[in-house]
Amino acid sequence: MTENQTRLLVVEDEPTIARAVADRLAAEGFAVDVVGDGPSAVERARAFEPHLIVLDVMLPGFDGLEVCRRVQAERPVPVLMLTARDDETDLLVGLGVGADDYVTKPFSMRELVARVRAVLRRVDRPPASAPKDDAVRVGPLEVDQRGRRVRLDGHDVHLTPTEFDLLVCLLRNRGTVLTRAVLLEQVWNWADASGTRVVDSHVKALRRKLGQGLIRTVHGVGYSLDTAS
Repeated sequence: MTENQTRLLVVEDEPTIARAVADRLAAEGFAVDVVGDGPSAVERARAFEPHLIVLDVMLPGFDGLEVCRRVQAERPVPVLMLTARDDETDLLVGLGVGADDYVTKPFSMRELVARVRAVLRRVDRPPASAPKDDAVRVGPLEVDQRGRRVRLDGHDVHLTPTEFDLLVCLLRNRGTVLTRAVLLEQVWNWADASGTRVVDSHVKALRRKLGQGLIRTVHGVGYSLDTAS
């Protein structure tokens, strides 16, 4: 492992899948470590300090949702969750405890690598040209764009990097309805519109944390930050 390599922690209890994922990510130039259960994942995340965790939901010891909770409580780190259950409730819970994105099994290695790189780009990219006001208030919501902090009714709200970027994108286009395709391009850097459910899931996660009235759904079009807030 070289000093400037990006470190990835793969948490997967199926040895065949774990090795295939690790080998592919290593071939892409990442430094990869692998563990197969919940307690080991938390311990290794503490020692290895990965730049991103590829995290299976179903694990022995305790599940990936609990791993995500514990890791995020110690040191915020981007998480890409792997789930065999294409269930919206499970996906929303994963996003709610700090995951940034998810891939549903079975998945292609090409898709996995693309998702990993997309999450890392969002975390590492420099901020857009600074707005006139770094700190913006929308009703009871305060958004510190430079410090990447959000407060609601005076209390800190933990948002994942992706949730924060989505909120800021809507904030900077307040009053304008943004289509899912536009949000995918501006927030996820995706050139196609194949991930609309990702947008919907993150909007739902934001609503769970910030309240239902802030983001308005325009059916058949997209989303807008409510100007009445």
